[in-house]
Amino acid sequence: MSISDSQRAIIEQQIGRAPNGLRDIAYATDAGVPVILRMAPIVNDKPFPTLYWLCSKDLHKAIAKLETHGLVKQLEQQLQEDPDMMAAYQASQRDYVAARWANCTDEEKALLETKGFAKLFDSYGIGGLRDWQQIRCLHMHYAHHLVDGNVIGQWLDDHYQINQVSLTI
Repeated sequence: MSISDSQRAIIEQQIGRAPNGLRDIAYATDAGVPVILRMAPIVNDKPFPTLYWLCSKDLHKAIAKLETHGLVKQLEQQLQEDPDMMAAYQASQRDYVAARWANCTDEEKALLETKGFAKLFDSYGIGGLRDWQQIRCLHMHYAHHLVDGNVIGQWLDDHYQINQVSLTI
């Protein structure tokens, strides 16, 4: 997706600066307002394992409120108690890793390999997690959900109707 000058201006307004490593807009409203950014795998010659970046202030605020009230720990407990949810969560992690690799050019893959970062890209999941039994950031899960589908993001929609949040600039 090509990023227009007006979209770049919106992104800068949303996050308070120009993002380093912006590859494209992965998800936007029907009006073209950026919601999720797709990031480059290498930024400033260092690995950048965040593939999808939630830039919507409205979604960020709604999800932050849930995190503040302890939802991450509650969901981690639920994952431990629900084998089907845990299996879906593990699948979401694997899907994220595969999508992150698919986002790499051949040159980027070679550079990650040469610099010894390929194992990092294979083992770090959503939110940069090494332990796929935990959840670090609901924002990143929701970003992944809007682009590719994710069990945690779907749970947020089902239980908190995050998908009903009004999105402005």
